[in-house]
Amino acid sequence: MYVILVHYIKPLEEIDRLLPDHMAYLDEYYQAGYFLLSGRQVPRTGGLILARGRNRTAIEQIVCKDPFHLAGAAEYRIIEVEPTQLVPELGVLQSSPR
Repeated sequence: MYVILVHYIKPLEEIDRLLPDHMAYLDEYYQAGYFLLSGRQVPRTGGLILARGRNRTAIEQIVCKDPFHLAGAAEYRIIEVEPTQLVPELGVLQSSPR
């Protein structure tokens, strides 16, 4: 499991311009089974994505496809986490994507 911290390095006007493409990117990886949760940080200085993947390299390759990354509008920190406890409703987090 991976926590992807996104930190904006461009003004919010640039982030907002890229947002439709970023949302399409998120949708693609939700559909593929990689992304499980995402959202904006408060205050709006970046975002967070909870992801699962076979390995860190796969997650790094996915991050490189984010329109924010391609435009040089954000920096990323990827944190690998091995869950040891979770509520039963989140049991789906244990399996890897296809």
